[in-house]
Amino acid sequence: MLLLYICKRLGLAAVTVLVAMAMLFVTIYVVPGDPASIALGPLATPEIKAQFRAKLGLDRPLPVQFWRFTSAAATGDLGTDVMNDRPVAREVSEALPFTLILSAAGIGWAIVLGIPLGCISALWRGGMVDRALGIVSIGSIAVPSFVVALYSLLLFAVMLQWLPAIGAGARGDPWDQFMHLILPAFAIGLGWVGYLARLVRASMLEVLGEAHIRTARAFGLPERMIVFRYALKLAVLPTVALLGVGVGRLLSGAVFAEIVFNRPGVGKLVFDGVLARNFPLVSGTVLVTTLFFVLCTLAADLMAAWLDPRVRGGL
Repeated sequence: MLLLYICKRLGLAAVTVLVAMAMLFVTIYVVPGDPASIALGPLATPEIKAQFRAKLGLDRPLPVQFWRFTSAAATGDLGTDVMNDRPVAREVSEALPFTLILSAAGIGWAIVLGIPLGCISALWRGGMVDRALGIVSIGSIAVPSFVVALYSLLLFAVMLQWLPAIGAGARGDPWDQFMHLILPAFAIGLGWVGYLARLVRASMLEVLGEAHIRTARAFGLPERMIVFRYALKLAVLPTVALLGVGVGRLLSGAVFAEIVFNRPGVGKLVFDGVLARNFPLVSGTVLVTTLFFVLCTLAADLMAAWLDPRVRGGL
C-alpha cells in the first residue's frame, strides 16, 4: 500500500514538473525583449540575429522548443548558456550548493527556535507569555523576507559593522563563510519562526486535549514526559508537511537574499538570466528548482506517513 502511494506521488510529481515547465515557457516568451538583441548588442545585423535565434531554436514553434528542451533534459542536458557558452547544468551545479546551504541554515535556526516557542505558548495558553509570543510570531510572519534582508544589512553590516555585508565568504575559510551566512539565513528564516510557533501551538493544544493524553495524565505520568514524548511527536506532524510545501517559499526568499547580499546561488542565477533574456539558463534553473521542490514535498509526505500510523493506514 505504501509502494502504491509512492508511485502515485511520483506520477503527480512528474505531471507537476511538466505543467510548471509549460507555464514557464509560455511566460518567458511573452515577456518583452529580444534575446538576440540583448545578447548581441544593438549593432548586430538582422542576419546575425537570425542566425543566433536559429542556433537557440527560437525560430521554431513553441511546442517544438518545449519538446526539444524536455527530451534533452531527460538525458541531463539543460542546454548552453548563451552569454558565456557554458553548459547550464554545470552552472546550476555550481550555484545550487550555495542556495541549499542558505535554505538549510534559514529553516534550521527557525526550527530550533520556532518549535520550542510553540510548545511554550501552548503550555502557558492565555497568559502573558502566550500573548507576547503571539505578537512576536505574527509580526515575524507579516514582515517580508526582503525587508528583513535590507534592514538587517543596514543595521548589522553598515551601522554596527558586526557582520560582513556581501558575498559568500572566502573559499576554503569555513569561519568566514559562516559569518557571511548569518544575515541572509536570518532574513529568510525569521518568518518561519512565526509560522512554526503558531502551527506547533495550535497542534499542541489539539493533541493535549485528546483521549490518550488524558489517559496518560490519569496514570500519573510526569507532565514533561507527556508533552515531549507523546504530545510533541503528534504536534509536529503538520510542521513536517508545512516544511515540505514551504520549500518554494524558502527558495523565493533565498532569491531576494542572494540579490541583496550578492551571494552566488540559484536565485541570483535566475535573476540574472531573466534580465539577460537568457532562456536556456532560466529554463534549466527553474527545472532543477522545481524538481527539488517536488522531491522535498514528497519526502515530507513520506515522513509524515512514517511518523503517524494513522496516515499510513489511510494510504
